[in-house]
Amino acid sequence: MGGEHQQGPFTPMYFIKGALAGGICCGVTHGAMTPVDVVKTRIQLEPKVYNKGMIGGFRQIIANEGAGALLTGFGPTALGYFVQGWFKFGGVEFFKVQATQLLGDEVAWNNRVGIYLGAAAAAEFVADIFLCPLEATRIRLVSDPKFASGLADAFPKIIKQDGVIRGFYSGFGPILFKQIPYTMAKFAVQGVAAEQIYAVLGKNANQLSSNQNLGVSLGSGVIAGVAAAIISHPADTLLSMVNKEGAGGNGSITSRLWNLAKETGVVRLCLNGLGPRCVMIGVLTAGQFALFDTVMAATGAKKFHFVDPKGDGSH
Repeated sequence: MGGEHQQGPFTPMYFIKGALAGGICCGVTHGAMTPVDVVKTRIQLEPKVYNKGMIGGFRQIIANEGAGALLTGFGPTALGYFVQGWFKFGGVEFFKVQATQLLGDEVAWNNRVGIYLGAAAAAEFVADIFLCPLEATRIRLVSDPKFASGLADAFPKIIKQDGVIRGFYSGFGPILFKQIPYTMAKFAVQGVAAEQIYAVLGKNANQLSSNQNLGVSLGSGVIAGVAAAIISHPADTLLSMVNKEGAGGNGSITSRLWNLAKETGVVRLCLNGLGPRCVMIGVLTAGQFALFDTVMAATGAKKFHFVDPKGDGSH
């Protein structure tokens, strides 16, 4: 698989390293962005109260609840996204490699965007099964800080009050609707953006220093993050709403989502909290790809990239 370009070998240990790097990069970046996520979620849930933008939202929360409120949900956020990152980044690496080994270098190179999209969708579906309960807990804590003191306290309360399915998986549909397009855009756009940056530089990854490659990861990550945030924002807004107690009535998950969508309207679903989310996801995604590459290098793993058998280009 692209012998002249250093990568692999693609043993089970390679995929464990990829999963570990993914867990670390997602857990660290999402955990660090908890204050921004708290403000973004409050804007989505209570737009009439938090109507002064992201900076104004920070000030309102600190004035009313203290600075500590900005770390509400930190536990389920860090843990949830470590688990999600483990399956997402590890899964994307697994599916990309399997597809390339099955198709061969040339066919894989010619269809690399499709492979990015398919690998991302498959990996994200698995990851969301594990993420959903923790994301539901985070939103419950942010929307009602008095509900519980933290993750360990909130979990049994949610089960007792709503049961496992309603309590933890009411948002599974929206989270798939949000995360799968988000992840497909994130990996495909990042891959194409990085490829274009390398083309402008006239070099491939193996011809640049580690710091230069880190710069490519950061730049392509920002582009990918903003694109992914815009695409997935309506579902993100619905997800924040449906996990709020009593939101959308008492019917099925589908009817509750439909009620919330009608109440909110298309414009608010697409735009409410979009600015803060673009900032958050742009920074977060850039950090994730840079940290993923750094951890992979630290473990000695030579990261997979598509190789053009007819030229020097690779990514």
